[in-house]
Amino acid sequence: MKVCIYGVGAIGGFIGARLAAAGGCRVSAVARGDTLAALQQHGLRLRQGGALLTAPVQASDEPATLGVQDLVVIAVKGPALGAVAARIAPLIGPQTLLLPAMNGVPWWFAAGAPALGTAPLASIDPGGHIAAALPLAQVIGCVVHASTFTSAPGLVEHKMGQGLILGEPLGGVSDRVQALAGLLQQAGFDATASADVRRDIWYKLWGNMTMNPLTAITGATVDKVLDDPLTRAFVSRAMAEAATVGAMIGCAIDQTPEDRHQVTRKLGAFKTSMLQDVEAGRPIELDALVTVVQEIAQRVGVTTPNIDALLGLARLHGRMRGLYPEAAPA
Repeated sequence: MKVCIYGVGAIGGFIGARLAAAGGCRVSAVARGDTLAALQQHGLRLRQGGALLTAPVQASDEPATLGVQDLVVIAVKGPALGAVAARIAPLIGPQTLLLPAMNGVPWWFAAGAPALGTAPLASIDPGGHIAAALPLAQVIGCVVHASTFTSAPGLVEHKMGQGLILGEPLGGVSDRVQALAGLLQQAGFDATASADVRRDIWYKLWGNMTMNPLTAITGATVDKVLDDPLTRAFVSRAMAEAATVGAMIGCAIDQTPEDRHQVTRKLGAFKTSMLQDVEAGRPIELDALVTVVQEIAQRVGVTTPNIDALLGLARLHGRMRGLYPEAAPA
């Protein structure tokens, strides 16, 4: 099976190394800069449990040199997806499956929610250019439950978790989802097929949309956010708003914010991906985690004062550090 990893960062490198090492897949990668050089010199590298796993990979910065794939794992940060969509066509044939292993709400999310209408979600796919380049019929929804980071270009460090939830964007469990879950299980992942992957995406977002920006703004780990009664209460109010929105779009949450806080507590002194991005000077994934929630809420007529405040603060914080685009002129 020909598998291409588009974006060999912490998650892309994790998935690619596991698949390549398991055998049965010929893994290639689209990368650039120092990551490309590292892949060409060392192959895919993953450190887990004190052991270093290495696996061969064909790496290039030109998708056309790699050709049509059976599976393309898209594992870039949200702000980079538009540029990826513009270049990805040489990898996609009529039978190619597209697996976006990314944070937040995906560009296709509204397709499964009649309440959101037919227009693209402007905060994550302005003009619908991503949807035009990545055919919905070939997309498999994905939720990643794993903590990884890159300690050097092309070198992924696995901290905890190896869960992947897969599902059809429009619901139901198909043969292709089950087959893909089986392939990932053989590579050591806790891969499961979901009949409602949209709800799984919203549930993960329900926690991430608050913890990511708050830790990015403050520099605090998640335990510190929960230790402070005022920030904890603010998080709970924003989560209640997101739960109301979820109920309107077929993604009901059957927990309380306090239930989720207890789950988050188990992570300990954990740095979110957005905090790591701020510390590394990388663009932040604010739109797929928070801006889109505000947009969806507006479409279904739910007011979200706490989410609005969170978005405003995180957006300004990002702009002051050059990590989020400036507002377009009025």
